[in-house]
Formats: sequence, structure tokens, C-alpha cells
Amino acid sequence: QVQLVESGGGLVQPEGSLRLSCVASGSIFSINVMGWYRQAPGKQRELVAKVTSSGRTNYADSVKGRFTISRGSAENSVYLQMNSLKPEDTAVYYCNLQLPGGAAAWGQGTQVTVSS
Repeated sequence: QVQLVESGGGLVQPEGSLRLSCVASGSIFSINVMGWYRQAPGKQRELVAKVTSSGRTNYADSVKGRFTISRGSAENSVYLQMNSLKPEDTAVYYCNLQLPGGAAAWGQGTQVTVSS
């Protein structure tokens, strides 16, 4: 079993910044992909950003140039630096791990609200 704990969400003004953190624990020997997804009320969950074990990154078009995903020095952590936040970024953000063998783990979600 793998457990993920997310933190860093909150209320922020437009053009502000937040840094989300995700720390995994449990029986983790290797991680193929770590990423962040988000889901706004009434909308489908969407990929925000992901990073592979080799360091390759991908971003949703809506966040390119504003968000940066990175893996921590510890193998079991991943971060999402969010700059120039917009009201449209308001959502619950979820950390996701893809493990060898097709297994996946999800965090409980952390709320990000961008509002004046």
C-alpha cells in the first residue's frame, strides 16, 4: 500500500503564487511517473503536469509558462510551483503516482482557490 499526503493549497489572490507538495510513503521501490491533476466543480479531472523518472516533463497548455513540476531530492516527493495564478486555476489538486506493474496511487486532494 502507498499513501500520499498533499499540502500547500489555500486561498490566494489572482497573480499570486502557491507551492504544492506531495510526499509518498509505504512500499515504494520505484516510481515511473509523478504528476498533478485537478478537478473543478462540475468538470472532469484533468492532467496539470507530470514528470517521469528520467526527468521529462509535460504540462497542460493552460498552465505552461506559469507552473513548474519538480521531483524532490527525496525519491518519494514531488512539487508543483504555481505562479501567476488565475481564477480558472481554482480546483482540488491531486497528486498521482504511477508505479511499476500498472499500480497507481492518489492523494486526498488539496483545495486551491484563486479569488479577489
